[in-house]
Amino acid sequence: MDPGRGPARILIADDIPDLLQAVKETLEREGFLVTAVADGQAALESIRADPPDIAILDLKMPRMDGFGVCRALREDPLLENLPVIILSASGDRESKVEGLDLGADDFITKPVNVRELMARIRMILKRSRQGLDANPLTKLPGNLSIESRIERALSEKRPLAVLYVDLNQFKAYNDVYGYDQGDKVIKALARALVDQIRSGGSDFIGHIGGDDFIILTAPALMEEVARRVCAAFDEIAPSFYSEEDRERGSILATDRQGNKREFPLLSVSIGICHNKDHELKNFAHVAHLGAELKKAAKAKTGSAYVLDRRLA
Repeated sequence: MDPGRGPARILIADDIPDLLQAVKETLEREGFLVTAVADGQAALESIRADPPDIAILDLKMPRMDGFGVCRALREDPLLENLPVIILSASGDRESKVEGLDLGADDFITKPVNVRELMARIRMILKRSRQGLDANPLTKLPGNLSIESRIERALSEKRPLAVLYVDLNQFKAYNDVYGYDQGDKVIKALARALVDQIRSGGSDFIGHIGGDDFIILTAPALMEEVARRVCAAFDEIAPSFYSEEDRERGSILATDRQGNKREFPLLSVSIGICHNKDHELKNFAHVAHLGAELKKAAKAKTGSAYVLDRRLA
């Protein structure tokens, strides 16, 4: 285990109860935190609700097989990098190749050799934690990927719009509702942003850190994407509050000067910089503009975006 990160969390799915329980108990004795489910659909639902560090999936399961779960994970921007091990009673080459082609990290033939399974789990987790540039909370690409994507688009002279997304009143929310609830808000915002990929208009979403995100899209679509993000977050924001706070439309919290006052409900601010009318020089230039535009959006009431409207 990595003491700085705590025990790794593993989901295992298998429709044979005795095998499922035996592997679960073995993994727990090794110090892992284990969730066990009996079919592929339950596995996918559990992973989406609370992503583990690694998923171990039996190939043949009711409702959805291991390949189906793996395929769904690789199509989900929040889960596409989740390590997956496929277990199969069939060791034929075609099944193994199909699993690896779908993005599985490893393929183990049953009956499971416990020592081999442990070795492969530890190897995959080590490789994932060392090499994956992703935010640990949302699993979205982190700062290295963000900078690389922007620099590549600029070097290739491609049309580019960069949306800097940030929550308003998030500190006050954390102070009142606690950091666990705050994490749920951040994950809900991440999911709302990912939905914009599915509905079109965005080709990349990254998580800068905390409640700061980034969306890359085309200048022709930038305002529509910003409007959709604001509307999507405004729709879910009331669900983060108690009935009393929802009805009041605000929360009571302490400001940075130590004074008690009312804060509005959470909203989202978006600063949009683009190369439609003028050049974006480099990543540092983009980051500077994005910060300025996002600050201007925060000066507005409620969810809002501010677009760079300079012509040169």
